[in-house]
Amino acid sequence: MAEEIGVCETTFVNEEKVARVRQKLARQHPLEVAKIFKALADETRIKIAYALAVEDELCVCDAANIINVSTAAASHHLRLLKNFGLAKVRKEGKFVYYSLTDECVKQLIEIAFRHQQEAGGSR
Repeated sequence: MAEEIGVCETTFVNEEKVARVRQKLARQHPLEVAKIFKALADETRIKIAYALAVEDELCVCDAANIINVSTAAASHHLRLLKNFGLAKVRKEGKFVYYSLTDECVKQLIEIAFRHQQEAGGSR
């Protein structure tokens, strides 16, 4: 049986690296970043986010139809994406349209899907 790799056999801390990363991390907001991944950790929301990355803007009815859920379910998930700051909304007449908030969100979703494809599917 192969030995599992994952823990150092001895302890040595590179103080320079630790200090450098701690300093950078102190200026960041890891909890806010974690919220982004939490929002995208739901299969329905990631499908909707991917659809928005592909089409730039979709009405609730189109999003629901793309992922085969009710308009109420799609609306709920789109609202959550908006509340997490990943999507924005606009109303035009009787229609409600959603889009991703910015190019960074679009790239994050595209990169995640590309990574999944390059990794050879699910693990």
